[in-house]
Amino acid sequence: MIPAFNEEKTIAQVIKETPKKIFGIKKIEILVVNDGSTDETERQALKAGAKKIVSHKTNKGLGVAFKTGIEAALDMGADVIVNIDADMQFNPKEIPKIIQPIIDGKADLVTCSRFKDKSIEPKMPKIKKLGNSIFTKIVSWLTKQEFTDTQCGFRAYSRECALRLNLFAKHTYTQETLLDAVEKGMCVAEVPCKVKGERSGKSRVVQSWFSYSIKALLIIVRTIRDHKPLKFFGTIGAVFLLTGGISALILWLRLLLIHKIDPFMWIVYTDVILIVVGFLLIILALIADMNARQKKTLDEIFYRLKKQETQKKSK
Repeated sequence: MIPAFNEEKTIAQVIKETPKKIFGIKKIEILVVNDGSTDETERQALKAGAKKIVSHKTNKGLGVAFKTGIEAALDMGADVIVNIDADMQFNPKEIPKIIQPIIDGKADLVTCSRFKDKSIEPKMPKIKKLGNSIFTKIVSWLTKQEFTDTQCGFRAYSRECALRLNLFAKHTYTQETLLDAVEKGMCVAEVPCKVKGERSGKSRVVQSWFSYSIKALLIIVRTIRDHKPLKFFGTIGAVFLLTGGISALILWLRLLLIHKIDPFMWIVYTDVILIVVGFLLIILALIADMNARQKKTLDEIFYRLKKQETQKKSK
């Protein structure tokens, strides 16, 4: 599966260098998701031998292109789905290495790591490396797993994992897929792969690192909100409640000692607001947690419907 946006110069090379035979795989088909390209990307992909091309009329973003590709690949009957960029940043000849843990039954999702093996670590700008490290630590902390690279798009998904993914982000998908897969009990593995590091040309996703960081953080926050609402709203509510409560306690002790509140009357009003808001957030956390249980039921129903639908289409 190759999401592409104006990649006429490299798309054919990616397709041609994709292995035609892999041990343990009966048939290999190439799917290109043309995300509103205005150049010759689609024509070059067909000429190079792509089995199927799904096109968006306009550029909708990598997250939407990825979701479109997953749905199309499932409809094609794929048992293993490999996602690789169209810019030749990743080596298509590494695909057998990426899918091996899935073939062996040891993983449901396998992601390429550019930093797991220090001997093949690519050169990249310090700001990019720092940002990658920060997001990797955030995702590792949230999933309670030790990852070394959570931004890499070169990945393999088992059919079961792909069916269970339920994604919403438009800008990118790398963090959301890991969080969603781990939350749903999927086994995630990392495989070190040698990559170029710097893509040829300007990144389609990272126009500016500040903008990308804000969007990626929003994706992570929303994913946490959806999967762990009790912890998300409850933690914020507890902070408000404790802050207001401790401050009010200090003022009350001061009132007992010196019998006056002035000139801190404004703090009293602030404490009341903090306590009320904190209490309301905790109530919201309990309601959201109840809805999250319903979401799990809906996710299971959605999974079964997708499974039945894709089985019919792939026959």
